[in-house]
Amino acid sequence: MAEATVIPLHGPREEPPVREPEPERPESDFERRLAGGLAFFRRRLTGDYPVDEFGFDPELLDNVLMAPLRPLYERWFRVEAIGLDNVPSTGGALVVANHSGTVPLDALMTAVALREHHPARRALRMLAADLVFTMPVVGSVARKAGHTLACTPDAERLLAAGEIAGVWPEGFKGIGKPFSERYKLQRFGRGGFVSAALRTGVPIIPVSIVGAEETYPMIGNLPTLARVLGLPYVPVTPTFPLLGPLGLIPLPSKWLIDFGEPIETAQYGPAAAEDPMLVFNLTDQVRETIQQTLYSLLAQRRSVWT
Repeated sequence: MAEATVIPLHGPREEPPVREPEPERPESDFERRLAGGLAFFRRRLTGDYPVDEFGFDPELLDNVLMAPLRPLYERWFRVEAIGLDNVPSTGGALVVANHSGTVPLDALMTAVALREHHPARRALRMLAADLVFTMPVVGSVARKAGHTLACTPDAERLLAAGEIAGVWPEGFKGIGKPFSERYKLQRFGRGGFVSAALRTGVPIIPVSIVGAEETYPMIGNLPTLARVLGLPYVPVTPTFPLLGPLGLIPLPSKWLIDFGEPIETAQYGPAAAEDPMLVFNLTDQVRETIQQTLYSLLAQRRSVWT
């Protein structure tokens, strides 16, 4: 007997259509910044951020302290950094630069060059004068930015830990010299920075900075007022104090920062730091390298402003 064919009363069952997943909307730049900012403030409130033995807070440096310096570097001074590849991507090194400009903006711009434009985003740990750390607010901010006193023990600790330390051996003699002596290096002291490099075996990077001399051309000084205020000098420039607070705005000179070829010290050994003649010769070599590079850069410069 043949089997009957069963015909469904409601026809074949239809499968529901498969809905394609909606493409994810790309996160906007504003949303990314907002999320990053909120995460930053949350870590600030909870204390969940790293700080080293010197007080260096890299997250604060990148998110807060660098913010006002970037426009100065990129738009106001239009800094051109040369030879950044001479600064090692890992390990310690000692950056030694000329100092000028009445206000030490040259040190800050060198720090921006290394943090923002070096392939390894190196943090420059400045060895600063005692005055910096006795100033209200400034001293605390300097510590959080990773800087410390310009003393040999601190320099050696930083270099031995693989950090990039920065020193400006001219000190106040450099930044406080009159405009008539621009780009003429002052005395480099007794070479304590060379001793630190020898003991730790790190290379010395001579750095030459052109442009800073013209930001605040110092045409005079008020020594009596400086003594009363406990400052190394009180400058007189074409705009200060004549224009009052407006005179504090730096002139927009065009800057060049040249990171020279490393001067190696590892071959001498740590004991060489006790040889005064070697320390003197290396100090003189660094100074002469920077001075000759300054002359070369100035000869190539067509304009102070462009």
